[in-house]
Amino acid sequence: MAKKSSIARDRKREKMVAKYAKKRAELKAKGDYAALQELPLNSSPSRLKNRCFVSGRSRGYMRDFGMNRIEFRKLANEGKIPGVKKASW
Repeated sequence: MAKKSSIARDRKREKMVAKYAKKRAELKAKGDYAALQELPLNSSPSRLKNRCFVSGRSRGYMRDFGMNRIEFRKLANEGKIPGVKKASW
């Protein structure tokens, strides 16, 4: 499991991105890049990191399911993810 501080930091960034999204879009439309520079750095969507919602792990993230490969495999083998089954041929 990822450190609680890493998860909390990412949640804080998500809130900040949502808070400044409208203002950021307006400034980009106007072309006012000086005012864009004044916004907090963590309000930029490119600073967000995809994290597993189960464990908080950032590596091996599967976008379709919102979790990392390890948690995905564990839950898929238990049959807890609908529509997913182990391949056999």
